[in-house]
Amino acid sequence: MDPGAVIDTQAFCDTELEKEAWLSSVLLNWGSCGQLLYLNQGEAAHLPKVSGCALYAPPSVVPRAGLFPTSPVSADAILLTTLYVDGIAEAEGFHEVLIRGVLDDLIKRGVRAIEAFGHIREGECTSHAYSLVHRKPGDCTPETCMISAERLLDAEFKVVAPHHYFPRFRLELDRDHGWKADVEAALMRLLESSTLSMAGPPPPGTV
Repeated sequence: MDPGAVIDTQAFCDTELEKEAWLSSVLLNWGSCGQLLYLNQGEAAHLPKVSGCALYAPPSVVPRAGLFPTSPVSADAILLTTLYVDGIAEAEGFHEVLIRGVLDDLIKRGVRAIEAFGHIREGECTSHAYSLVHRKPGDCTPETCMISAERLLDAEFKVVAPHHYFPRFRLELDRDHGWKADVEAALMRLLESSTLSMAGPPPPGTV
């Protein structure tokens, strides 16, 4: 479709319906494409609260992946499109748990790498580059729907396509990621289930 025609049709689109259709299509043709982060709300709550989400998919099925100035995404990579956690989960560091869930899923599926377009909050962007990604009033903004460059760096992503506003990041996925996670989980279970006792001095008169 002509890019100009795509822009002209944005005002007539039902965004929520489009997202539902996209998710259904990716699930049907590729498989699981997201992770949810649940947090307990205390004893008074009957159900845990959804406190975060992540979405990822092959770049070929992400409509705007080719519009970023640092595109295209590498052919061997899956594109991380969304990484969101609420304020409480963020303060507790649970975004790391969410990222871990994404990586574990992709490693099990044999994916070689994951990439993401980051957003530098203090960066400057030309009106043309901005309009390509965010096309109409009311559309999501970098602050509301893009992953911050800082968060990607914290998760050990590396910049592979520098840009003053929309850099592209990459994280290589190998079996070491999964192996390290399994070892860490096993150690935590061992520490939680074990009790360490210190032997006291023997009673007087005993050897």
